[in-house]
Amino acid sequence: MAFYDLSKEDRNSLVEKINQEITLDLQLGNTQNITSYFSDEDTYIRKTAYLAIGKIFYAKPLLQTHVFSILNELIISEDELIRQTVINAAGEVGKFHFDKIQHFMDTGLFDKHHRVRNAVIGSIKKMGERNPEPVLLWAKTYLKHPDKEIRREICHGIELRGRTHPQDILPLLKELEFDETRRVTDTLIHVLGQIAYKKGCLKTVVNHLNTWKNKGLVEKALDEIVDVHNRYKKFAVLTQQEAIDYIDANYNPY
Repeated sequence: MAFYDLSKEDRNSLVEKINQEITLDLQLGNTQNITSYFSDEDTYIRKTAYLAIGKIFYAKPLLQTHVFSILNELIISEDELIRQTVINAAGEVGKFHFDKIQHFMDTGLFDKHHRVRNAVIGSIKKMGERNPEPVLLWAKTYLKHPDKEIRREICHGIELRGRTHPQDILPLLKELEFDETRRVTDTLIHVLGQIAYKKGCLKTVVNHLNTWKNKGLVEKALDEIVDVHNRYKKFAVLTQQEAIDYIDANYNPY
């Protein structure tokens, strides 16, 4: 039975069971329960398992070395679900201790399976929200990587930090303004739209776009920003027309 097919009471009991069994594995140096939960077909079981790792890491410092030992063992598993969950678990630790789990992100970026690479994107997002400085410094090192998918994944991963602090990621996004790969520039344009519709963000984004040299790309990004203000009109601070008026008054392409 899937996690959300259970009653709320049964879900709570299952979460407690998963936490207890993962704690026991860590205490005994075993991986039987952890492997079982990390490889479960149910997304929410795997999520409960990696959240449990994060909770245990902070609540039981004596088990931290065991956490790293088991994650290092499982990152080379043949099962992509296990590798994916290892990355997500490492992301929980990286919210406050990025230096301790950076090597997991380096490994996951180049994984052969998209599930694992997507877990890196998700981890960058959640770590960047809580622990932006080291995460963004790390992300910057990959923005000129020869693999277009690496550049695209990093661009996507830093988006969430930009939704509340666009000034933090705009200098990194600018590194991609002359990228020759359509898939990368499409992601770049998407991210610029996503970081421009909340309070105070449009001004920050437009001011920075005034410093960009690739005017053709900027025009596409501004079109996306205007469109986002319509698509997300329930969440946007400005109406679409107010966004158009602001851009017309403040974007200087010359």
